[in-house]
Amino acid sequence: MSPTRGFRSRVATDAVSGLSVITEIKRRSPSLGDLNVDLDPAQMATSYLEGGASCLSVLTDAEFFGGSIQDLQIASVASGLPVLRKDFTVSALDVLDARLMGADCVLLIAAALNDRELAEFHELARAVGLDALVEIHDEVELERAVEVGAVLIGVNQRDLVTFRVDHERALRMGSIMPDSVVRVAESGVRGAPDARSLRDAGFQAVLVGESVVTASDPRAAVRELRCV
Repeated sequence: MSPTRGFRSRVATDAVSGLSVITEIKRRSPSLGDLNVDLDPAQMATSYLEGGASCLSVLTDAEFFGGSIQDLQIASVASGLPVLRKDFTVSALDVLDARLMGADCVLLIAAALNDRELAEFHELARAVGLDALVEIHDEVELERAVEVGAVLIGVNQRDLVTFRVDHERALRMGSIMPDSVVRVAESGVRGAPDARSLRDAGFQAVLVGESVVTASDPRAAVRELRCV
């Protein structure tokens, strides 16, 4: 297969000149229902690119998010940006599927994996050329992520059980994450004030879905986040 496009390196490079923005192709969510169910993934991805997005995150889960492999592939080709397959990675085959469908990065949610699975899937991702975004929620999960050698770590501000957003969680975690790690704040980023506070807390990137996918002008919404 063709080489992957360097998801982590793109985020780190863009963070030198401003906050990197990972924008999401997301039709619906379990917590909010329909967001933009009829979106055109090519048009949306192009708008994100023009707004200054560093990378894309594309939901491929159909049942809960209305996503598809086709959404990922269309957005990837249209924008040329590195793409994260945003889905539930629960087996080695999921990692390989992400590579086969053309993703550049795979999501590993620490809360959904035991220590063996997290280490195995992280190593497999590296072996097939994928970056791995390891998602955490607290100090214990941060320690687990660092233990497996994660160099791209995301702090999800949304509780996976209650769906409530805790902005203070990311601010707390940002201050204790190793300098060697590319730090990403996920979920609940509603605009420039949130993005600014996360940047000041040490995050190099934000992963944003709802606020950009529902914006009347996605380009401007991304540009506002990028220029904080």
